Amino acid sequence: MTLQEIIDESKNIVFFGGAGVSTESGIPDFRSADGLYNQQHTYSPEEILSHSFYVSHTKEFYDFYRDNMLFLDAEPNSAHLKLAELEKAGKLSAVVTQNIDGLHQKAGSKNVYELHGSVHRNYCTKCRKFFGVEYVVNNTPVPECDVCGGVVKPDVVLYEEGLDSATIEGAVNAIANADCLIVAGTSLNVYPAAGFIKYFSGKHFVLINKDKTPADKLADLVIHGKVGEILSEIEVR
Repeated sequence: MTLQEIIDESKNIVFFGGAGVSTESGIPDFRSADGLYNQQHTYSPEEILSHSFYVSHTKEFYDFYRDNMLFLDAEPNSAHLKLAELEKAGKLSAVVTQNIDGLHQKAGSKNVYELHGSVHRNYCTKCRKFFGVEYVVNNTPVPECDVCGGVVKPDVVLYEEGLDSATIEGAVNAIANADCLIVAGTSLNVYPAAGFIKYFSGKHFVLINKDKTPADKLADLVIHGKVGEILSEIEVR
């Protein structure tokens, strides 16, 4: 079956996406040849983006975070827009994403489970006051709460931190109840997120990615290519 035929036949699609969904919006991924993890830094990105580094080197963390994790001018690409269109048409019930850029919501998607949080949510670690991303951008070097003086932390999941339990529960339930799961733009090498596909027991499992993944052999349909280019050809009907 083609992707169009699978989508036409399905009534409860869930989309599970990784960094490859946002690369066509100009946001670099992590693990490709020119990705973040293959660039030269004083510390490795994995170390900088860890909870312990955030605590012990807060200024250095924010220097890196502002330069490498914030892409506030990025716009949704054809993948984000098509998913929002599918949701509006009642075909797609949820987006589960490993991305923190907020582009699914910017495109119009309503039911989005952000496994790794969002750069657009930030909070004071002392009094829990909420701040938008502009506050983090404008208050250098380390953003501090304008009420209590506590350090403001992005609501993103760093290495050594656990995923939000309510987000996990919602994502797992959505995947478990789907009749079609489309996994796209992810290497499926990052756990626990990559393990979520094991909860799917529906009819059609589709994989879209530039490179091969460990789950290719499990999929009903594998398409190697750019996510936005492939989804842009789908007609919603």
